[in-house]
Amino acid sequence: MPIIELNGLTRDFEYYEKSAGLKGSLKNLFARKKSVRHAVSDVSFSVEAGEIVGFIGPNGAGKSTTLKMLSGILYPTSGEARVNGYVPWERKEAFKRSFALVTGQKSQLWMDLPAIESLRLNKYIYEIPDSAYEAAVSELTEMLSVKEFLNVQVRRLSLGERMKMELIASLLHKPTVFLLDEPTIGLDILSQQAIRDYLKAYNKRIGATIILTSHYMKDIEELCDRAIIINKGRKVYDGSIGGLKKYNNNNNKTVVLTFSRVIDPAQFTGFGRMLESEQNKIAIEMPQEKISVELPRILSSFPVEDFTIENLPLERVIEEIYRA
Repeated sequence: MPIIELNGLTRDFEYYEKSAGLKGSLKNLFARKKSVRHAVSDVSFSVEAGEIVGFIGPNGAGKSTTLKMLSGILYPTSGEARVNGYVPWERKEAFKRSFALVTGQKSQLWMDLPAIESLRLNKYIYEIPDSAYEAAVSELTEMLSVKEFLNVQVRRLSLGERMKMELIASLLHKPTVFLLDEPTIGLDILSQQAIRDYLKAYNKRIGATIILTSHYMKDIEELCDRAIIINKGRKVYDGSIGGLKKYNNNNNKTVVLTFSRVIDPAQFTGFGRMLESEQNKIAIEMPQEKISVELPRILSSFPVEDFTIENLPLERVIEEIYRA
C-alpha cells in the first residue's frame, strides 16, 4: 500500500504585475493586472513504504511547492494527497508526528543558541521520553561526527555542521516519512557523503519513506532507485534511474581522455561537444557511430595516456529531458 499518494495535485499563485517607476505605481492604484502562476499542475504519483525517490527538476519547476503541500504547509488549489493515510493540510497531530521536512535553505534551529537547546525543544514538542532522547542524540551525533559541536552557537557552525544538526533535530522523533529539499546544498564533498551514508542507514534501519530533491546528481544516483522529474509544474518522467538512459535518443557516449601533458581544449572542438576540461584531461560527447572513426585519429595525433568510453552522465540526460 502506498505511503504517499498524489492525485491531480495543483497549486496556483495569484500575483499582480507592477509597472516600473512612479507613473507605474500610480497606474496600479486604479488598474492592477492580475496574473496566475501555475507552480504545480495536475501532478499524480505514489510512493511505496521504504522507497527513496529522487524528485528532480530545474529551479522553479515546482519541487519545493509539492513538498510543502505534502507537509501541510501549503493548501493545494485542487487535487488530493495522502501521507501515511492523512490529508496533510488537515495537520492532524498524529500526522505531524509521522513525518519530517528538512530544507537546505531554511533553518529550524535557533541561530543564537547552541544546537542542543533546539534539540531539547524538539524533545518537548514531540514528547520524547528522556531515555529515548538521550539515546537518539548520542547515536545521531556520533554517526554524523558533530558531538563536540552540540554546545556551540548555531550561527558559529559551518554550513555542513549546521545541516547535520538540522537532520538530527528532524530525526529525533523517528519519522517514517522524510521529505528532504536539497539537504546537501553548498556542502563540501565529505559532508555530502556523510549525509548520504546516514540517510541510507536510516532508511534501512527504520524503513522510512524518503523523497529527496537535489541538484547534485550524486545524491540521486547513490540514494535512489527511482526518479520523478518535474518541469514547469508538470511531471515529465517517473521511473527507474536506469530507465532515464532511454532518453539518450542520439545514442551518444562520453569519451574521457587523459594526456601525458597539458592540452589545449580548443584542439578538440571538431570532435564533439566538450563536457569537461582540465589541464590534462577532457571529456567529449560524441555519437557512438563516430567513435570508431574519431578515436583512432585522436590516439595517433595526441599524447593519450588513457581513455574510457562511458554512457552520458545523468546530468546530461536530464538536461535533454528539460529541453524537450
